[in-house]
Amino acid sequence: MDIPDLAFAQKVLAAQPFSVLLGARITAFGDGQATLELDIQDELRQQNGVLHGGVLGYAADNALTFAAGAVAGAGVITSGFTIDYLRPADGRTLRAHARVVRAGRTRVVCRCDLSTIDAEGSQTLCAVAQGTIAIT
Repeated sequence: MDIPDLAFAQKVLAAQPFSVLLGARITAFGDGQATLELDIQDELRQQNGVLHGGVLGYAADNALTFAAGAVAGAGVITSGFTIDYLRPADGRTLRAHARVVRAGRTRVVCRCDLSTIDAEGSQTLCAVAQGTIAIT
């Protein structure tokens, strides 16, 4: 099995129209980890002015699956995930950092920390997720 590299992961992300619409980018990939980032734009906020939870869910889902792909190869798909919102997400950038907890023959379990980054570069943890990724 060929394990993809960062360039391959970036190409996969670029082939996802929704990811392109959000301006998502893979900033780190390999060794059972992946980091996905996107700029927090006003169009992604909910009525109270903070980042919509669906955007956090998207980022967790994709980061979890990319982390699994870093150990299992390109043939992976999300089987399911849970997310816990810890505090409202606000800032300049959303960062989803996922890592493999355990890789099996047919499933990979991963965790993801979702943080916002403000203009000064300070990170604030706003959600955590755990997912099971199926190997196809």
